[in-house]
Amino acid sequence: MTSTKPKLIIISGPTAAGKTDVALELAEPLGGEIISADAMQVYKHMDIGTAKPAPEQLARVPHHLIDVVAPDEPFSAAIFRTMADAVIQGLHEKGRLSFVVGGTGLYIKALIRGLFPAPEQDETIRKRLRDEAKTSGSDVLYARLQQVDPAAAGKLHPNDTYRIIRALEVHELTAQPISQLQASHGFQDRRYRILWIGLTLDRDILYDRIDQRVDLMLASGLLEEVKQLLDQGYSSNLKSMRSIGYRHMADHLEQGVAWDETVRLLKRDTRRFAKRQLTWLRAYPEIQWMEPGDREGMAKQIDLFLTQGAAQPTNVKRGF
Repeated sequence: MTSTKPKLIIISGPTAAGKTDVALELAEPLGGEIISADAMQVYKHMDIGTAKPAPEQLARVPHHLIDVVAPDEPFSAAIFRTMADAVIQGLHEKGRLSFVVGGTGLYIKALIRGLFPAPEQDETIRKRLRDEAKTSGSDVLYARLQQVDPAAAGKLHPNDTYRIIRALEVHELTAQPISQLQASHGFQDRRYRILWIGLTLDRDILYDRIDQRVDLMLASGLLEEVKQLLDQGYSSNLKSMRSIGYRHMADHLEQGVAWDETVRLLKRDTRRFAKRQLTWLRAYPEIQWMEPGDREGMAKQIDLFLTQGAAQPTNVKRGF
């Protein structure tokens, strides 16, 4: 076993940015293998709505952490980290390069920086805070965070509702600022050398790609996939089934939401999800932001990383 730290190439970005195609084209000539960092692709029987790689894509490059649990089994960033670590170490020992590919920022953060000892999510608190954000605005929650944890608030954008809610939730559960817990952890668990490529493209282009992806998912049988899951006994209240796409189809089937409205909400919520993904990723200055079509530029960055251990910063904007 080599004593050097394994090298990881991370490909991340918002949904519909083209992460799968980019990763395949970059990994295949290098004999690399792909580790999915997607919180939904871990679930079996959930293929269309999670945009899993097609069989022919899976045949081109070995993939890991896809279809590892049933929709009603628990899965978390901590579980992902444990499983991904094992895969990466195994590949490293074989001299193979690991590509970590996905848009679940928390999973990537857990893998490369570790997890600090925070309480599990409390859905009652989170729902109350989400409802308050909808009715009163995220600026009200942000102002509250400034009072209880100014250090955390100073690192967040006032519209970063997800992180604001998490910080307030942790404070309610522990009576401690999340910034204090994070500082005590330090996130010094740097076990890998990484090149992190973030895919970015114009907002209008991304939104058009999202709309096209939704239309393709529907044409490919997303509604039928959700019907089958429900028929198999998987409740629409499961965490996996409340994800984007699945909850929309379930609400159409069980709550009678009109089809046109279902499609509208699905496209709207997917766009909002993409914005949240970008907000999360913008917090990491080490990301090299590049256009999805710039495969030559990415290949050059990878070559520098593999031969010299460092990549050169790019001038591409960090998404919209």
